[in-house]
Amino acid sequence: MKFPRFGILLSAFACLLAASDPHAAETDELLPVEQAFVVEARALDRGTLRLDWKLAEHYYLYRERIKVTTADAGVVLGAHELPAGEKKHDEFLGDVEVYHQNFSSTHKLTAPAGAAQVTLAVRYQGCHEVEPKICYPPHTVKLAVDLPAATGAAAASPGSDTGLLAGGAAGTTLIGGEPLPVDQAFAFEAIPGGAGEILARFTMPKGYYLYRDKTSFRADNATLAAPRWPEGRLHEDASFGQTTVYFDQVDVPVAVSNLAAGQPLHLTSTFQGCLEGSVCYPPTTRRIDVAMTGAAGANAATGATMDSAQQQTRPDAPGPGSLLAALFAALLGGLILNLMPCVLPVLSLKAISILEGGESPQRARKHVLWYTAGVVLSFAAVGLAVIALRKAGMAYGWGYQLQQPLIVAVLVYVIVAIGLSLSGVVQFGVGLTNAGQGLAQRSGPAGDFFTGVLAVVVASPCTAPFMGSALAFAFASSTLTAFLVFIALGLGLALPFLLIGFVPALGRLLPRPGMWMETLKQLLAFPMYLTAAWLIWVLGNQRGVDAIGLVLVGVIVLALALWWFERSRYGSGAWRVPALVALLLTLPPLYAIAHLERQAATPADVAGQVAFSPAKLDELRKAGKAVFVDVGADWCTTCKVNERAVLHTDAFRALLERTDTTFMVADWTNPDPAIEAFLEKFHAVGVPLYVVFRKGEEGRALPTVLTQGIVESAIEGRPAP
Repeated sequence: MKFPRFGILLSAFACLLAASDPHAAETDELLPVEQAFVVEARALDRGTLRLDWKLAEHYYLYRERIKVTTADAGVVLGAHELPAGEKKHDEFLGDVEVYHQNFSSTHKLTAPAGAAQVTLAVRYQGCHEVEPKICYPPHTVKLAVDLPAATGAAAASPGSDTGLLAGGAAGTTLIGGEPLPVDQAFAFEAIPGGAGEILARFTMPKGYYLYRDKTSFRADNATLAAPRWPEGRLHEDASFGQTTVYFDQVDVPVAVSNLAAGQPLHLTSTFQGCLEGSVCYPPTTRRIDVAMTGAAGANAATGATMDSAQQQTRPDAPGPGSLLAALFAALLGGLILNLMPCVLPVLSLKAISILEGGESPQRARKHVLWYTAGVVLSFAAVGLAVIALRKAGMAYGWGYQLQQPLIVAVLVYVIVAIGLSLSGVVQFGVGLTNAGQGLAQRSGPAGDFFTGVLAVVVASPCTAPFMGSALAFAFASSTLTAFLVFIALGLGLALPFLLIGFVPALGRLLPRPGMWMETLKQLLAFPMYLTAAWLIWVLGNQRGVDAIGLVLVGVIVLALALWWFERSRYGSGAWRVPALVALLLTLPPLYAIAHLERQAATPADVAGQVAFSPAKLDELRKAGKAVFVDVGADWCTTCKVNERAVLHTDAFRALLERTDTTFMVADWTNPDPAIEAFLEKFHAVGVPLYVVFRKGEEGRALPTVLTQGIVESAIEGRPAP
């Protein structure tokens, strides 16, 4: 079993880097069909043709699928003499013979005396037998073979080069409705559009379809935003089950940024599709250059436009006003995070340490600047990491790290350790300066800086309403804009501390230092313990009661290690060995948690609710049903507030019944590609996400914080209150 992916660990936010698309890497290993199976033909004499086959390593050819025909007038082909192949049982074709290595076959023919050349149509089919295992559709090549003179004097010998393939092996449309070559079945082009974007277009003949989830785009010299796919057709596919496909033609807007002026865009698309009721093509990669300069003229010349549905899903191009609004929203979102129960104790403790120190205003300003640096740089690292992951095709947003049980368990350890420090069980010294709260209590730049880092760590689950819109704006914009939004989030979180340090009048409003500070510090331990309890509950929903037991054992051993460490502070080095042993014993529970199986889904909280799936949503919409989609997670505090206030109330249930609306719940507590794709479609970078599909209408996303009035207006189609 694999370890879960790591997103953000204790104070290491800069460790996530962009990776190339693994599916694209696999696709690049597949050879084009003409290179995987090379066939050449020559005439041994006027009555015998020889076909020489060269097969690439890890490819095999079906003996029964090799057919040779000709349409030349007067030319008659006799028996095709093939060598025996290897016996193989194929799950689709039964018992077959295949070829793995180079071989030759012969074909008898009769040609008119004046014929100097014969044209052959050689049809064959083969497969790639190692990962990625695929079978190519039947393929046909045309071979032009020169015949010796009718007298026979110039008959070619088996070793001569007379009559080798002329004109190359070109894919052709087969007679009798056979599948087209891939380049004719899926025509791909990219049209430059306005506002720094392209329109990627696939055109398919009747009966051919393209997979949405098997199609990706990347650029060597620019940054591409997530493609904005229009609504496709839900198709029951023999290979992939219920999946979204496109017939005829599809236009996909893709935003482009960070492209040097005057340079063409080097665009690569990897895609896969099928002929309905027939063959499926292997993954195919196309590379084209798109001239972005003069994009408007090029767009007008080709007549490329986006339909109204596509325009509705396209985010507005960032302008100065919208950028300032997003930065303000991000600043406000970061400010709100200071009120969260997991952040407030850290901030309060640092403020207490400054008040107790009685330092000059200049020294106090240094403290707040180093704290701000820790907060802002941590947010910047998180932002760049998440942006990099999304550019690599991974649909992650704020709070996604809490989908990983191991990270949740580590956070439980950290928060319990902070609580024990606040309670006076342990005072972290120099030996544990990397352990969160110890750094928060240190004086000097290191303590201030890592207090800021710690504040970001414990703030990560507390997704606030203003953060959602700001982050959505960031991911729909350029990398620079996204970076500025994350900086604004960090400044918002650090703002109260900055005000205390730089506005002396505010500092004078705070109570004078005294014994009350020790009492307050101990009281602040209890919000930390409650936060730990909540994280343990999240962990239980992810991996069950076994995970709860394991993390509690780990917490008890951690408490023992910290208690003994404090008792041995002034003893010899040998006294600290038991504390170190106990600290090491906290690791096995983490290892076991990382290897637990995912917990089964819990029963519905609202009568009549259904679990989210793209297939079920499409089925309900086709049946003319209205649908309310709730995308949340157990670790999402805003989701739980909305559930208590609106979604799990009698008034909401009555509204659903009155309007005949289906309540569909998407649980993102654990990673789910289908839910990630749904979030991506509505440009959401985290949860909660609420979408209302009224009968016959496209989905409409609601605000992050719900009221009964907002929900009623959306479902009933009235203006928002």
